[in-house]
Amino acid sequence: MTLERRDNTPLPPWKRLPWGSLGTYGILSAIAATMLLPLLWLVSTAFKSGNENIFEFPPRFLPAEPTLNNFITVWQQNPFGQYFFNSILVAVLTVALNLLFCSLAAYPLARLRFVGREALFALIVATILIPFQIVMIPLYVLAVQLGLRNSYLGIIFPFIASAFGIFLMRQAFLGVPKELEEAARMDGCSELGIWWHVMIASTRPALVTLAIFVFIGSWSDFLWPLILLDRPEYYTLPLGVAKLAGSFSLDWRLIAAGSVISILPVLVFFVVMQRYIVPTESGSGLKG
Repeated sequence: MTLERRDNTPLPPWKRLPWGSLGTYGILSAIAATMLLPLLWLVSTAFKSGNENIFEFPPRFLPAEPTLNNFITVWQQNPFGQYFFNSILVAVLTVALNLLFCSLAAYPLARLRFVGREALFALIVATILIPFQIVMIPLYVLAVQLGLRNSYLGIIFPFIASAFGIFLMRQAFLGVPKELEEAARMDGCSELGIWWHVMIASTRPALVTLAIFVFIGSWSDFLWPLILLDRPEYYTLPLGVAKLAGSFSLDWRLIAAGSVISILPVLVFFVVMQRYIVPTESGSGLKG
């Protein structure tokens, strides 16, 4: 639609441009470029050959002689296959247990009436304010006493449920129409059946969102595995990448290659899962 003056003459082209939107997009683009700059530099360094000076000024983002030798060296001279398997196993189990326990805990907090419900929910949410470093030592002592040191279960057990996950799922359950719940009860569904057939089926976007957050947090977790593990066969990828600094005497090309390997699964997981975050007309939504 062409903008016109009151006298019906068209405005000049420069006045038709949405200058406010252009300014907003320009600021957002600058912020995005600033955030992506370290990642682009990491990828560029991973593909640079040993003949290139990665510390030259001004820096060169495009490798003069792109090579995959850094990735091959890292994979062959370190048990990155084992690190990759460990990270996949830990992340998948952590996501599955979070989805199960957080949704189970959120259902009665959202849909059932009982004494102290609001106080219990407030207490759970308040634990978000407690930094992990405060409970780290008691968790380590408990893990040792339970015989979970140097084990997959030991890496997973502090994170099988989270206050954020319970809060997210409770809010999603509150958005499910009560008519669906009442119809399920009339059909003879138990509370567990309502949780599975109504609540879980109607809050898939929230489940996918929680899965993405948990997967990224579990995959990139460095501190807890570092404390709990001292056997390399249980190392996850963050520990494996940290080990590269000693293995290759700070060869930044190889460290960058290991870092790229470690972040690729997160990017793939996010790209695959984000298409399921689609709300529907019912509020929380379904996507087939």
